Amino acid sequence: IEKGDPAQVFASADTDHPQRLAARGGWQAPVVFTRNALCALTSEQISATPDTLLATMLRSDVRVGTSTPKADPSGDYAWALFRQADKVQPGAYAQLDAKALKLTGGADSPKPPAGRGTDAWVMDQRQADVFLTYCTNAVVARREQPQLQVVDIAPAINVAADYGLAVRKDASPAAQAFAAYLLSPAGQAILRKAGFGAL
Repeated sequence: IEKGDPAQVFASADTDHPQRLAARGGWQAPVVFTRNALCALTSEQISATPDTLLATMLRSDVRVGTSTPKADPSGDYAWALFRQADKVQPGAYAQLDAKALKLTGGADSPKPPAGRGTDAWVMDQRQADVFLTYCTNAVVARREQPQLQVVDIAPAINVAADYGLAVRKDASPAAQAFAAYLLSPAGQAILRKAGFGAL
């Protein structure tokens, strides 16, 4: 592709942008190519499973960290999870909304030192006992700090973002092959290794 050539494949962390491209014409109908759900990073002092995580987060002695809602989508997803939790356990939303520590993603959020990942640094600084983040971020944080535990969140309360993919109608064979590879079992395996969810 030469400089200035239009993009032939468009991938987005939501489905709205590729849908708008397709509506303007010149693009194939978009598809969901992966998902990114929330996971919980926990310190070594916390023992939690998907089934016990909500009760753990509601304990008065457990600090729950999140990204900052309205400044970072991960924070918005955390609050959506709190609303889901309230359906399972009435009163959970009010407790989690009151206690959640908005540690990352905001304009005034402390930044980690150069070379450090934000989520791993937050946990290393013991700013939270449980930190809600995208599963992809959790994989990276655990690579940096192997002592961290990654806990899947029970489907009844979890939320996830669908990632959309659109291909230009006149895309080159290489671009079409790349898009097909993302949807293939091999491509999906690579995405799952990075923490993305299966289709």
